[in-house]
Amino acid sequence: MNVARRGPRLPGRGRRLPDPDRRLLVRARRRITVQVAGAISVVLALVGVLVWCAMGHGQGSAAERDLAAAARHSPIAHPPPCVWLYELRADGTVHAAPGAPATLPVRRALDRVSAGGAPETAHVTVAGQDYLIHTRERAGATVQAAMDLRYQAAEQQRLLRTLIGAEIAGLLAALLVGQVVSRRAIAPLGEALARQRRFAADVSHELRTPLTRLHTRAQLLSRRLRGGTDPILLIDEVDQLVTGTGQLGEVVADLLRSAQFKQLHRPFGPVDLAVLAAELAVAEDARAAAQGVSIEVRCDGPGDPVVRGVESALRRVISALLDNALGHTGPGGHIRVTLTGEPGTVCLTVGDDGTGLDPEDAERLFTRFEGTGFGLGLALVREVVDGHHGTITADGRPGGGAVFTVRLPAHPAEPIAEPARRPDRQRYQPPLPG
Repeated sequence: MNVARRGPRLPGRGRRLPDPDRRLLVRARRRITVQVAGAISVVLALVGVLVWCAMGHGQGSAAERDLAAAARHSPIAHPPPCVWLYELRADGTVHAAPGAPATLPVRRALDRVSAGGAPETAHVTVAGQDYLIHTRERAGATVQAAMDLRYQAAEQQRLLRTLIGAEIAGLLAALLVGQVVSRRAIAPLGEALARQRRFAADVSHELRTPLTRLHTRAQLLSRRLRGGTDPILLIDEVDQLVTGTGQLGEVVADLLRSAQFKQLHRPFGPVDLAVLAAELAVAEDARAAAQGVSIEVRCDGPGDPVVRGVESALRRVISALLDNALGHTGPGGHIRVTLTGEPGTVCLTVGDDGTGLDPEDAERLFTRFEGTGFGLGLALVREVVDGHHGTITADGRPGGGAVFTVRLPAHPAEPIAEPARRPDRQRYQPPLPG
């Protein structure tokens, strides 16, 4: 696992490329928003049409009912409001209500009903105006009641404007609702994609270091065999390969369990950090020799550097720190692994005299690369250390090397249970303590 640092350790800190997954989520969210807003708008439009039709039907029925009642009972001189009455008498003369339009009555309707026809109701247009007329016989005379439809038309126009305004407001509200619904609908997909990216990144960083170590040792072993070295003298190298493949198998098994969202229930036990550091220094000696770098492991102070934890997880911590130091230390450089004991705490430091780091970036080194540009490896190290109730810090200066310090509870100590996991089992958790 490696990490970028200030200056030479920050390659490729240019503009970030567009995220295809983010574009996919944005397109899906927009599509859902449009679909939800469209569905709500269609419903509102249908409701508006129904209201329009109901109002028109109600106005027509009420007008016909009022006209029929006026024609049957109302006196000619005193018609109901908005209604005009005309009467065709036996002598052929037509008497109209006061203020009645001169363009009415419709004489043909009066003549048909006067000649014995049935009462009739009709829409007519006279002199550019729309009227509803009702003609019938009453007390030996023929009466025609007329209503100007311009008032109904005005009411319909007001209703239409109201419905259009309601449709526009409803569309805006539908877009807002669609945004909320789409965000909630897409959130699980976004979380799944984030877990997938995180898992892929974790796998690549967890496997890169042991694979690089095995590849380097296998190359060295191949060169020695081709150079005629006695195979008996290479038994230690072969044993290192076997040990490395076993450790790689542990990492793969943990990653598979993590991919299946299974919690690791390995109990914490005593782990000798000095033994782990010595084993990993030997495992890295081939790569270190190829780079012209020396690795030194020493224990300072009394007592054994034994902590409580999971051996495979702590092995990956030291391996990641050594890999980071090797990646930033040039030929002729030195890497020092120091273990010291403090009251109730074991302190592990990995220092190098490589390209160094800016102290201002020390905390950001442990942030995942999304949005920071500082890589992923040390973020995984911090997650492992946090899972063991420890701390990790970084210090250094540009060109003056870097020092990473890990503090873990010493053994024996009060039993430390593994940290409780959140109830959401679908959230990806990297295989930290195990």
